[in-house]
Amino acid sequence: MNVLLGIVGSDESMRALRATVERTREVGDDLTIAVVEKPESDRTKEDVYAQTEELVEEAGIDAEIRTLEGDPGSALVELAERGEFDQLVIGGGTQSPMGKIRLGPITEFVLLNATTTVKLIR
Repeated sequence: MNVLLGIVGSDESMRALRATVERTREVGDDLTIAVVEKPESDRTKEDVYAQTEELVEEAGIDAEIRTLEGDPGSALVELAERGEFDQLVIGGGTQSPMGKIRLGPITEFVLLNATTTVKLIR
């Protein structure tokens, strides 16, 4: 499977990164990791890129890591469509006090606009 993982500096994205790298190691997916910037994140795009490189190297997998510019949601959806990926993986969503999922603006945009199958890791 040809998988695109979109990550920002959030904890949800880093969980998605670890889970997707582990799956890739187990089943041998072709993995492309796209690092996008989320201005309100505690981690910079450079920090996320460095952590991603380290995790990929430790797992011993071959993955392309790239950075995207512009609006994060739009950039991920556009790359997913251009790259002919089978699946777009993103992390996101928190649980409200009532037990319902709350989505951030990037996650919501991707889920509503992607023509590629989207896997949400919470």
